[in-house]
Amino acid sequence: MKSRFRSPPLFIYQYLVFMCLCLFQDGRLSFDPGSKVVRLPYINYLRELGSTFLNTYTNSPICCPSRAAMWSGQFVHLSQSWNNYKCLDANSTTWMDLLERKGYCTKMLGKLDYTSGSHSVSNRVEAWTRDVRFLLRQEGRPVSQLVGNMSTRRIMEKDWKNTDKAAQWIRQTAAMSKKPFALYLGLNLPHPYRTESLGPTAGGSTFRSSPYWLTKVSSELVSVPKWLPMAAMHPVDYYSTFTKNCSSDFTEEEIKSVRTFYYAMCAEADAMLGQVISALREKGLLDNTVLIFTADHGELAMEHRQFYKMSMFEGSSRVPLLIMGPGLKSGLQVHQLVSLVDLHPTVLEIAGISAVGNLSGHSVLPLISTSRNVSKNEHPEWVLSEYHGCNANASTYMLRVGHWKYIAYADGISVPPQLFMDKDELHNVVLRFPDVQAQLDKLLRSIVDYPKVSSAVHLYNKNEFAAWRDSLGRNYSEVIANLRWHMDWQKDILANEKAIDTWLHHSSRTFYN
Repeated sequence: MKSRFRSPPLFIYQYLVFMCLCLFQDGRLSFDPGSKVVRLPYINYLRELGSTFLNTYTNSPICCPSRAAMWSGQFVHLSQSWNNYKCLDANSTTWMDLLERKGYCTKMLGKLDYTSGSHSVSNRVEAWTRDVRFLLRQEGRPVSQLVGNMSTRRIMEKDWKNTDKAAQWIRQTAAMSKKPFALYLGLNLPHPYRTESLGPTAGGSTFRSSPYWLTKVSSELVSVPKWLPMAAMHPVDYYSTFTKNCSSDFTEEEIKSVRTFYYAMCAEADAMLGQVISALREKGLLDNTVLIFTADHGELAMEHRQFYKMSMFEGSSRVPLLIMGPGLKSGLQVHQLVSLVDLHPTVLEIAGISAVGNLSGHSVLPLISTSRNVSKNEHPEWVLSEYHGCNANASTYMLRVGHWKYIAYADGISVPPQLFMDKDELHNVVLRFPDVQAQLDKLLRSIVDYPKVSSAVHLYNKNEFAAWRDSLGRNYSEVIANLRWHMDWQKDILANEKAIDTWLHHSSRTFYN
């Protein structure tokens, strides 16, 4: 499931049908007041006829580790899904595998992205070298781009093709099958597009849409988020802002434009959901289908002077989760804290399949079922998210409990913890509430030994980078000089190479602020 959206099942008395939709969207758009900024008719359809989880979080705010948690039902530190390159083994058992073994007719389309080995060389090298004592921009400056005209509706062609395939599969295969079926559709939208002007190694920093989709956005409701001064930023947030190329000046018009185009991209993704719903309705399957819609992570869209994900701020870590289907409550808003690892046991319980192995998640079915014959709700009152990848120079651990959000790091006094209770997350109150910090840190350590995990990640990063560099031989400098950070790297290649050598042979670490 997936940056500010992602997942579903189908229920006929003789069999079960499961559908899953996964993408990149801010969970706050699935309910008020965020839902008023952009018209999302099919999301609203799920809200009215299903259950909306108001407090759903990713278990890691980046594509592959987040999806690894969703597919496996295990926290990131248990599967050791450290970055977009290191995730699950190709032969790992997922809930889709278990459905297939149970006799389901299964289909997976679009972006899966939960096994090791994917994404760019830049992405993995930047993750491995995050402890190096240099500060290099890894992304293009976020920009918006208008394309087409009022008749231009299919902008993300790859996603539309996969959506067409999903609708066709429903009509031609699922509807004709006498077996229960499960369909997974993974979208890329509303992920920013690659910024082509920066060359073939560029990352995605272009928010692209057409006049048609922009009409779906209420521009007067698009806010300009408050920012802390750079000097007042937490050291990890400072590093993220710089590496995301957001440390320079932005006009209010630029900020609103990026945010407006992001919402327009969400509207296009919502229309793809509509295609799936239409296919189910056309074949008479909609009333017998459990539909789950969620996302792997969110999109900051210029909140906290950042775009993209890789952060524990709400825009990045909070995701949508809407579930609709027979035997499930309609129009329900669920306040319980949940996360993506909960989808694995939820799907299995819906399908009547026993869980395999030790799962980190808990089924949410007891929270939304109209039946009394479901398991008791034993969901904990907290959620855990962690991050170990690029654009952040420390392993990050977030624990949400009640109205508190506690963010911890295991890298010494230079990386202090954060504690938020305000909606905008601009006021770190960790020094005002030492007792709360102590209690939450104790709870966090009971869930994960995060200093030990951080040490394992540091060692992994060094070993993987050293092996990769050795494999290049004399080509090392040429290859690394042409990664996404090439503009900053080339300003002083020798100094940057020296910084890497120092990092590989010493244990000391320095943070920028």
